[in-house]
Amino acid sequence: MPGPTRHRRIVALLVPALVGVLTATLTVFGFPQPAAAATLTVAQAISGQTGASATVAGYVVGEPTGSTVRFSGFTGDTALAIADSAATTSTGNMLYVQVTSSYRSSFGLLSNPSLIGRRLTVTGTLTAYFSHAGLRSPTAMTLGTGATTGPTATASPTVSSGTGTYYAAAVGKSGPSLRSALHTIVSTGVTKLSYDGVWEALKVTDQDPANPSNVRLFYSGVSRPKTLNGGATGNWNREHVWAQSHGDFGTVAGPGTDLHHLRPEDVTVNARRGNLDFDNGGSAVSGASGNYADADSWEPRAAVKGDVARMLFYMAIRYEGDDAFANLEINNATGNSGVPYHGKLSTLIAWHNADPPDAAEKARNQRIFASYQRNRNPFIDHPEWATSVFN
Repeated sequence: MPGPTRHRRIVALLVPALVGVLTATLTVFGFPQPAAAATLTVAQAISGQTGASATVAGYVVGEPTGSTVRFSGFTGDTALAIADSAATTSTGNMLYVQVTSSYRSSFGLLSNPSLIGRRLTVTGTLTAYFSHAGLRSPTAMTLGTGATTGPTATASPTVSSGTGTYYAAAVGKSGPSLRSALHTIVSTGVTKLSYDGVWEALKVTDQDPANPSNVRLFYSGVSRPKTLNGGATGNWNREHVWAQSHGDFGTVAGPGTDLHHLRPEDVTVNARRGNLDFDNGGSAVSGASGNYADADSWEPRAAVKGDVARMLFYMAIRYEGDDAFANLEINNATGNSGVPYHGKLSTLIAWHNADPPDAAEKARNQRIFASYQRNRNPFIDHPEWATSVFN
C-alpha cells in the first residue's frame, strides 16, 4: 500500500495537470478574460495604424480641421489632436481623434477649450482620420491616465483641476508664504520671448474664435486681421497692460515681452490708454465702446475687467526684484507713472471678484504655458488666491 509520502508526490504531479485542463476547458467556454492591453503612446499609435482597437494616452493640443490644426479659436466639437507633449506644434507628431456624439459635450474643444494641455486617454480604432494618423470610433474617453469609461463619462474641464503638480508647493499656504511659493513657481523654467516673437504669439493666443484670420482686440473687443499688425492708424499693436513706465522695463525679454500681460489693441486706443492706472470712471473712449478714461486712470469694458486684474496680480508676483528688473507692486493709488507700482488695488480686487475667469481666459493661460512661456497665471487657475496674496 502506498505510503503518505507517495500520495503527496502523486498529488503534486496531478494538480498542475488538472489546473491546465480546467483552464483550457474554461477558455473554450469563454470564461477567462484576456489581459488588458498596454496603453500606447501617441508615437506608437501613429506608427501602428493597423485598424485594431487600442487605448492611447496623450495631451490635447488642438483641433484638426483637415489641412491644419487650430490651437485656439475652435470651430467644432467633432475632433481633437493629441500628442506626447503638451507643447507639440508639429502635426506629424499628433494623432487626430474623432469625437463622436456621445462625447462631444464633455470632450469637444468648441465647448471645452480649456481641455488644451490636459492629459487624455482614449480607446478607439487605429485608422486614418482627415487622411492623417488617427483614432476613430471611440468607445471610451477620460481625462488623466486611469481606466477609461464608457459614453456616459463626463468631464469637468477646468484648467485648475489639471495643474495640481504645478502648484504643489503652494497648496495649504496663505499670505506671504503663498506669495513666495507662487513667485518661485511662475519664475522657474520660464521661456522668454523676443519682442518680435510676441507678434506671432499674439496671433495664436488672441485669435478671434469666430474668424481664425483675425485677432480679437483687448479693450475694444474688435476683430481685426492678423496681418494688420504694426504702428500705423488702423493697425493693431502690442499693449502692455502693466504699463512699461511702471517699472521702466521697456520691451526687453522679461516683463517687456511677457505674454501674460500683453494683448493686441488698436494703435490709437493703445496710445489713448498710455500708462494710466486702472480705476472706475472717466469719459467714454472713442473707438473702444465701454471703456472710460480720465487724467490718471482707465476703466476697461466689463468683459475684461477681471482679466486686467489677474494680469496685474500675475506681474506683481512674477517680478519681485530678484532678477534684473524692478520689484513690481500693486498699490491702492492712481497716477503711478515713473515708479514700479500699479493701481488701484481695491478696484482690481472688485473687478476680479465680479468678472471671474471664463473659458477663453483659461484657454489663453493654457496656450501660453504649453506653447510659449512654460508658466501660468495662478490667479486664473486659482482665483481664490488673490485675496490671500493681496490683502
